[in-house]
Amino acid sequence: MSNVSYYTAEGLKNLREELNQLKDIERPKASQAIAEARDKGDLSENAEYDAAKEAQGLLEMKISKLEETLANARLIDESQLDTSKVLVLSKVKIKNQANGMEMNYTLVAESEADLASGKISVNSPIGKGLLGKSVGDVAEIQVPNGKINFEIIEISR
Repeated sequence: MSNVSYYTAEGLKNLREELNQLKDIERPKASQAIAEARDKGDLSENAEYDAAKEAQGLLEMKISKLEETLANARLIDESQLDTSKVLVLSKVKIKNQANGMEMNYTLVAESEADLASGKISVNSPIGKGLLGKSVGDVAEIQVPNGKINFEIIEISR
């Protein structure tokens, strides 16, 4: 099953760089580690060989996942996005109605999410709850602690 994900140009570039790093640098290192372990003798009792083979398997799985992600990645043309509703790449200013606290978030693809820099995933509970809302709307969002109501104050790009 393919899940289409939307990325900024920077996010897509980072994914490609990570994939190239894994293929061009990490994969040869893993092969070299297996070759060195194989040269140390009996494979049936060689823990170093088993560990190198397992590491190679994990690396190949990671490469495969990244390739699948890139195959399903779509670049977002930010100039075509509507600012009247919360969408991917929207910068949203919200207000928690319970305590009056205001927060600013940018909704991004899951792999670009970084709460410390104010980027939340569109797949997170808050991200899902905000999608499609307009300025003045109240989003009732189910979080692990219960329900929180956020008022959308501002939407920008």
